[in-house]
Amino acid sequence: MSDYQHEVEELERESATAARLFDVRRIIGGLFAVYGVIVTIAGVMATDADLKKAQNININLWTGLGMLALGLFFLIWQQLRPAVPPRAEELAEEGDGGREA
Repeated sequence: MSDYQHEVEELERESATAARLFDVRRIIGGLFAVYGVIVTIAGVMATDADLKKAQNININLWTGLGMLALGLFFLIWQQLRPAVPPRAEELAEEGDGGREA
């Protein structure tokens, strides 16, 4: 029984690691942060002609900063509230619930 319990605990740890690794918030946050940096740099390097096209609003700078803020929000959110996969007992209860009716 001890061997079986050890295997179950190991699988639960691996499942938790996989859930944190493939958390959608990490992917979305990372992409927004990277693209935000790129667009912000494009906004900082904007010429007078670029600004004139956009009615003297540095749209790349503001959009890049917004994207960067959103990306950082997702990454911080993911750190503060990590994804916790359901335990084996919860999954078993869920599966048995449909058969009892």
